[in-house]
Amino acid sequence: MAEPFKNMYNEQFFDILTKDFMLVIPDFDARAFVAQVMDEEWENRELKQRTAHIATVLKKFMPADYKEAIAKILELLDRIESRYPHCSKIDDTKYGLLLEYGGILDNYVEQYGLDDYETSVEAIERITQFTSCEFVTHAFIVKYPDKMMAQMLAWSKHAHWGVRRLASEGCRPRLPWAMALPNLKKNPAPIIPILENLKNDPARFVRLSVANNLNDIAKDNPQVVIDWVKKWQGESDAVDWIIKHGCRTLLKQGHPEVMALFGLAAVKDVRIEDFQILTPEVKVGHSLEFRFSLLNNSDKKAKIRLEYGLYYQKANGTLSKKVCKISEKDYTANSTTQIIRKHSFKVVTTRKLHPGLHQVAVIINGNEFEKYAFKLVE
Repeated sequence: MAEPFKNMYNEQFFDILTKDFMLVIPDFDARAFVAQVMDEEWENRELKQRTAHIATVLKKFMPADYKEAIAKILELLDRIESRYPHCSKIDDTKYGLLLEYGGILDNYVEQYGLDDYETSVEAIERITQFTSCEFVTHAFIVKYPDKMMAQMLAWSKHAHWGVRRLASEGCRPRLPWAMALPNLKKNPAPIIPILENLKNDPARFVRLSVANNLNDIAKDNPQVVIDWVKKWQGESDAVDWIIKHGCRTLLKQGHPEVMALFGLAAVKDVRIEDFQILTPEVKVGHSLEFRFSLLNNSDKKAKIRLEYGLYYQKANGTLSKKVCKISEKDYTANSTTQIIRKHSFKVVTTRKLHPGLHQVAVIINGNEFEKYAFKLVE
């Protein structure tokens, strides 16, 4: 089993962290700091609880004045950058050398800087060049909606790719694990100019954030995204990739207008035959296996987005659907293609498995075919 992410905060890390802080705060008491951080509740805390706790303890060892404390943090980042001159310039190979530091420093700003907008914005702009500050920006957007969104728009033209990424990632309406942004869920209009500034960004991480932001918007305001697609589709390969990735939820939903925009119209001459579930009983930890024949009876090739819907048993006895992609490609005229698929039922933290009736169905260009039942057993 993979090492829990929270364990990156360990004694070895704190040895490095405290030595760095002693460079800017000579009387920093490393032993007392580590003792208070790794207290009797330390092992029970999850990742976000740990970063918040570390920031809370750090406050006791920093200058009491928030502006002075931020000045020390910025001095620390300057020293780190001089030691690792490329750590804030990484793009496609790795996001940020200082991931561990970022979780602590942006949490410090969120906990203690909400009432000092100017100092905090300066800190966020600098910290995010080493790691990522999207969680803290949500708190500031909630408190200063107009002011902060204007700042995000300005950041979308920043020279540093990490700041530009923050302009998009920091205002995602449905960013996982982040504070909710109900106003932007309701009306994403302030986000659109930011995404338009970034749609052809040279940095891959920035373009990925734009796509993820569009996908967030699509869940509450699909027409906003559809209009954006119509406006920008075909502008460049980069924009077309963003559009496709940003529409992934709408594609999984089989949204007719979106399917048509990507050339995935209804295909009346395509059929499914000989569907077979090869594992009518699937043990937890094993895989469902099924196969079928895909027939294109047309005299022309057909562009097909082939998916399947997996209906999971819920605790209350109802079924919950998850759409999984098989392929998206052209199938030649008058062809028969054999499809074999496996779907894992290994235990994962993101989904609780409930034994009992499950179902699976093939989906072609958003149109779902007959459901077939199988059982999940202990």
